[in-house]
Amino acid sequence: MLVLEIIIGLLILVVLVVIHELGHAIVARRNGVGVEEFGIGFPPKAWGKKLKNGVLFTINWLPLGGFVRLQGENDASKKKGDYGAATLWQKTKILFAGVAINWLFAALLLTILAWTGLPKVIPDQFTVASDTKVNSAPVEIVGLTKDYPAEKAGFETGDKILEFAGTPVTTVAEVIADARERKGETVSVVIERDNTELTKEVTLRNDAAGGVFGAGLGQRETTQSTWSAPIVGAALTGQFTWVTLQGLGDLLGNVASGLALQLSPHKETREAAQANLQEAGDSVAGPIGILGTLFPSAERAGLTQLTLLTAIISLTLAVMNALPIPALDGGRWFVTILFRLMKRPLTKDTEERIAGIGFMALMLLIVIVTISDVIKLF
Repeated sequence: MLVLEIIIGLLILVVLVVIHELGHAIVARRNGVGVEEFGIGFPPKAWGKKLKNGVLFTINWLPLGGFVRLQGENDASKKKGDYGAATLWQKTKILFAGVAINWLFAALLLTILAWTGLPKVIPDQFTVASDTKVNSAPVEIVGLTKDYPAEKAGFETGDKILEFAGTPVTTVAEVIADARERKGETVSVVIERDNTELTKEVTLRNDAAGGVFGAGLGQRETTQSTWSAPIVGAALTGQFTWVTLQGLGDLLGNVASGLALQLSPHKETREAAQANLQEAGDSVAGPIGILGTLFPSAERAGLTQLTLLTAIISLTLAVMNALPIPALDGGRWFVTILFRLMKRPLTKDTEERIAGIGFMALMLLIVIVTISDVIKLF
């Protein structure tokens, strides 16, 4: 089963990166720039074939994405068909084509989910009220408090509560209200676990101030649309884009404040700095973290949750590549614009030096984040 999950996770990541690179290739050819090679995976090469359009199509041994190699990729290259000979507008379209493809793919997946059943993941999630049906899943136990009645009675995370004290359950609020009303009593609770109904007896605490049941409860909601599904898909992609940018802003803010506070002579301030840096580290995931999320999703949550996660990762790839980060699409565009504004030629050596430094910094970040993923995993 683990092997199947790994294959599914890798396949999703490869597909998202390949369609990104395909966007670059298609727009490059449409703008007169030659495409020399289109590869699935990273070298060493396992197989290759020259296509009728002159593009070398390769399948490579490292299944971690894909790449496209354009003719004359340096800005200083000026032969016909070179990327460097393209106009600034053509370069802009080529560089951001991958971003557009990932964004549109996320919108397509969210449109499909809006039609079949879209989980609610943010509080103000966009819907078209006149064309939205809300479906609520059973109330579910999402956490247990040690030595409280729910844990002692043998409840488990993931149990679905169908009846509480003889009353059918439809909302979390009903369970909370019934538990408080019957504090100190022994009540029967009907649950569903692994598609099997079980009945458990639990003696509630008689605690006026604290919890009486000792279980964290949750309830998943999904929304379904018909004619408005494409509108919901596009709008929600925009909404998730903004949420992603806000998350990146918070991450950078935590890192900046943490590093600044580390210089303080006061112990309490340095401890606050450590907390900020810890929060920043917990919010970042690398390849192992992403795959570690994809695998359980594929195994436990089903196709809907896996599709939603794929859409969010595709959207994240779009956002990250649009930012002026060295070695990524947005960073390459930023360097091009910067040298145009400075009215200085972007030589091959300068461009390769900038790209090399950016790539090394990116690889270092990936290594650090991967180590962090491994630590979290174990």
